[in-house]
Parts: sequence; structure tokens; C-alpha cells
Amino acid sequence: MVMQVREKAFVGITHTAALFSLAAVFGIIFSVFREGIPLFCTISIGDFIFGSAWYPTHAETPQFGVLYLLIGSLLVTLGALMIAVPLGLGSAIFISEIATPRLKEIAKPIVELLAAIPSVVYGLFGMMVLAPFVRELINLNTGLNLFSTSIILGLMVLPIISSMSEDALANVPKQLREASLALGATSWETIAKVVVPAARRGIVGSVLQGFGRAIGETMVVLMVAGGSAQIPKSIFDSIRPLTSTIAAEMGETVIGDLHYRVLFAIAGLLFIITFVINLVADLVFLKRKVK
Repeated sequence: MVMQVREKAFVGITHTAALFSLAAVFGIIFSVFREGIPLFCTISIGDFIFGSAWYPTHAETPQFGVLYLLIGSLLVTLGALMIAVPLGLGSAIFISEIATPRLKEIAKPIVELLAAIPSVVYGLFGMMVLAPFVRELINLNTGLNLFSTSIILGLMVLPIISSMSEDALANVPKQLREASLALGATSWETIAKVVVPAARRGIVGSVLQGFGRAIGETMVVLMVAGGSAQIPKSIFDSIRPLTSTIAAEMGETVIGDLHYRVLFAIAGLLFIITFVINLVADLVFLKRKVK
């Protein structure tokens, strides 16, 4: 009798937790789109997404085109992935295939420790250490630019790609490795031509998860990107991604005005981008994990 009561209580608690999580997600989605959608009664979706002028506080003719902000977000995300993918995949291969069990116990927590560092700490490091170093090294006016932001974001994304890729590599059946070695392949040939191709779905899924993490990051891009709403002519130009725009300008808005609405519309656009990326990663590339 007591066991039955405990089991029912446990089931009830888990159901409540699951429902609370779903309610929180749908509550956030509803709040963001409820505040952002009324903007499109004033301007069209095309002018919002493809407009290149961002003057939300202009007294006579405010303009709310987010094209340059969207391009800034995509550029800094791609820059981060160019750093995080080779480092993350390389560390995953080392931990999964090369390191001894003792070395694996040391290396894996160190890589995962990068995920535990608060984003504001990354931002401080980028703003106070990396940016001045880049400015002095390349003789720039400022080190707050696309290059510095990509490096910091790459470090933040690295543990996601490394951890998920290592899981994908570890799930490759041992029979494949043994068959490859039995046929005379070396360890490097087995890793490059058998293990990594067999784990490619999980590896691509980890990259997409990293993309979603990087494009939604706010604090680092706010502190390190420089804040110029423009298409950069080089990797050493300042940029302004979508997330930093919301964080920098929300405090200046009046609740209910167009500037307020457009910041929520940007949040909705970011939600759609990250939702689609994560959906593709989960349903297509991480399908085996979902099962």
C-alpha cells in the first residue's frame, strides 16, 4: 500500500514537472509573439527583414530594418563555428579514440568546464584581455570587432560540439573498428575512414546545436562586438547582432510603442531561427538519439 502511494506520488510529481516545463515554454512563446506581432500592422514583414536602415528612435521617420543586424548575427555565428568545429571535433576524436582511460578522465572534464563558465566572464575576458591584445597586435583602432567576438563565441560553443561529437563517436559499434583493423588499416585510417563517417549524423547534429547556441548568445556580443549596425568590410570591423540590439535598447523603450514592438519582433525572429535549427538537428541528424 505504501509503495503504491509512493509510486503514484512520484508519477504525479514528474507529470507536474513536465507540464510546468511545457507551460513555461508556451508562456514565453506567447508573450514574445503577442508583443511583437502588432508591429506588422505598421510595417511589412519584408521591410522588417530586408530593410537596411536601423533608426528606431528617429523623431520623424523611424526605420526598423534588421537586415544588417541579421547579417551580423550570421557572420559572428559562422566565425564561431569556424573556430569551434575543428577544435571540438579534434578534441572529441582525441577523447573518444586516442586518449587512455586515465587521460580521458582528465581531458573530458576540462573541455566541459568551458560550458560552466558564465557568459559575462567570457565577455569580460574578451573586452578587457582579448580585444586590447588584438588591437595592439594588428594595429587597429579597436579590438571590439567580428574577429574577437568569433573567438570568444567559438570557445563557448566548443564544449557543445566536443561533448556531442564524442558521444556520437563512442556510439559507433566496436565491430566496425575491429573489422577495419583486421583488414590491415592503421588506427588513423580507421578513425578517418570508418569511425568519423559512421558518426557523421551525430557530428553534424552537434554543429547545428552549436549554431543555435552561438546565434542566441547575448552578453558576449553585447560586450565584444562593438555595436555598429553595418555590413562589415573585414573581419576586424565592428558589428551589431540581433541579440545585442535587444539587450542594449530595451531599457530605452516605452512599453507599447513601435521601438518596443520591434525588439519583441526581433526576439520572435531569433526564436524562429533557433527553433528551426534545433528541430532539424533533433529530427534529422540526431534521430537515433531521439529514439
